Parts: sequence; structure tokens; C-alpha cells
Amino acid sequence: MNPLDKLGEEIDELVSSFDSTPVFGDLTVGLTQYTFWMLVAILVLLIVVFTFKKKQAASGLVPKGRFLNGVEFVVEYCRDDLCKGLLGDSWRKHFPFIASVFFFILVNNIIGIIPGCKPGTGCIGTAGALALVSFIYFIVMGVRAKGPIGYLKSLAPAGVGFPMNALVWLIEVFSTFLRLITLAVRMFCNLFAGHVVMGAFALLASLFFEPILQGFSMQALGNAGVSVFWVAVLLIIYMVEILVAAIQAYVFTLLSAVYVQIAEGEE
Repeated sequence: MNPLDKLGEEIDELVSSFDSTPVFGDLTVGLTQYTFWMLVAILVLLIVVFTFKKKQAASGLVPKGRFLNGVEFVVEYCRDDLCKGLLGDSWRKHFPFIASVFFFILVNNIIGIIPGCKPGTGCIGTAGALALVSFIYFIVMGVRAKGPIGYLKSLAPAGVGFPMNALVWLIEVFSTFLRLITLAVRMFCNLFAGHVVMGAFALLASLFFEPILQGFSMQALGNAGVSVFWVAVLLIIYMVEILVAAIQAYVFTLLSAVYVQIAEGEE
């Protein structure tokens, strides 16, 4: 029997496993698998933060050890690249928000790569909630910087006459609300697609190796050899997904910082 004959059925089962399956209660009042792993990620993040602060206080001015230097490197990268580089002099007031978003997404994404776990950010509900928080934040910052009327007026570029300025203003309003959708969908689709691809190659490796467990034959031995190839491809994809987990956290946070900079900017 060709192992690929079972692939379609196995893929359907794989995709269905990404549903918001309750681990406690039901979908109305309960805890889904994504919420559970999100809570685990929050706990891990809190442990890392408090351990970092404790070790930092004990080590003095010069950080010692891989853990301290590693966390400090990521924090400084977030500060210098995502805050100072984009937000200029106002970076200090935005750093807590930008850093919180970055580390929350990063830890959730990395935990989701661990076999058997799910990324808390891997469902559209969590991705949408993060996008909504970012959307509200940059709108509030724009209103604080320019006032409600000033912020609304800033959506149309200066120097453009009527009726073109009204048309441009409507386009900018639509574009601003579209950011809410694109932030959520971009992250969700990338994470979902990546996990489906990893699962598909894991299924291929399993299906091609299964015949040799049922009985030895030259065909089964050949299929087992092909299974080794699928495992090698899976390991490569796994490494890529680790990179994607970090990139998605970076892109989401970078865009959030850019939107804050646009909202507060004079032009």
C-alpha cells in the first residue's frame, strides 16, 4: 500500500487539531488549548523577567553568565532598534508597551514550536486581540499628541486642496482601520501555515516508516529510507520556523512602533 494514500486523511486530522479545542470546560465557559499555552507562556515570561532582575541585581554593573547577557542583548536590541531608532526622543514612554508586545509574542511563538505545544498567538482571537491593543495604543498616542480634531485632520496631507483632500482623508481612515486586520491576519496566517507544514512533513516521515514496523520487506525498507529524508527536511523546516517565530514577533512590534511614530509625527 502506498503511504501517500493515507496522507489526505491524516492532513485533515492534523488541520482539525488546530481548532480551539477546550482542555477544560467548553467553548462557552472553559479553557481552550491556545489559552492554556498562552498562560504557560505568560508564566515562563514572568519567571524569565524576575530571574533576570534578581541575577542582574546580584551581578552588579557587569552582567555575568549566558542567561544575563542573552536577555540583556534582546532587551537592548528591542530598545535600540524598535524604540530609539523609530520613535526618537519619545522612546522612553513607549518602551514598556513595545517591549511587552515583543516579548509576549516571542515567548508564545517559541513555546508553540515545542512538539505537543500550541502557540498562544496561533489562533485568530489572540492575534486579533493583540492587533486591537496595538491599534488602540497608537490612536490614543496620536490623539494625545495632536488632540482629537488635530489627529483626524492629520490623516489628510497638508497642501492638498478640496475635494482631493477629502478623498485622501477617507482613504487614510480606511487604511488606518485596515492596519487592525493586517496585523492580526499576517501573524496568524504565518504561524498557522508554518505549523501545518511541519505537521505535514512529520506525517510523511511517520507514514513512510510505519510499514517496516508491521513487517520487513524490501519495499518497507525503501520506505523507511525515504522516511529519513522526510525527517531531514522536517529538521530544516523546524529551524526555519524558529527563525519565523522571532521574525513574526519583530514584524508585529516593528509595525506597531511605526504606527505610533506616524500617529505622533508632525507630517
